[in-house]
Amino acid sequence: MPKRSAGLLIYRRKNHGTEVFLAHPGGPFWAKKDLNAWSIPKGEYGSEEDPLAAAKREFEEETGFRPEGTFVALGDLKQAGGKIVTAWAVEGDCDLSVLRSNTFSLEWPPRSGRMVEFPEVDRWQWFSIEEARERLLSGQKVFLDRLVELLVN
Repeated sequence: MPKRSAGLLIYRRKNHGTEVFLAHPGGPFWAKKDLNAWSIPKGEYGSEEDPLAAAKREFEEETGFRPEGTFVALGDLKQAGGKIVTAWAVEGDCDLSVLRSNTFSLEWPPRSGRMVEFPEVDRWQWFSIEEARERLLSGQKVFLDRLVELLVN
């Protein structure tokens, strides 16, 4: 059975157009990556958990913010590694300056025996749809397309 992950694509409407909220993964492997490295806040969940509840929980763990509103399904996608990601769009806003992420432990440097704490997300940013296409992980770009289609209809 493939692993499953759920996430939220938060968007807001500004005078200059729609912006989406993306997260940059923390830790040493992502530190110098920017283009095609950002993600919608998401995480894995078990078969006993409601996917939308998991998406909300993961968003809050990665930002410290719990979005409210009408959640609209953006469907599923299967990533190259086989994981299935389910996402929802919700209109909202949050102050980037007050966000905080949970952390994870990693042996760093490798084989050093030293465990280091890293934030799961090291930064957040609002991007225009066009900017988000450049920054978002390739496998998640379909969620942008689905959001744009949703907003047009």
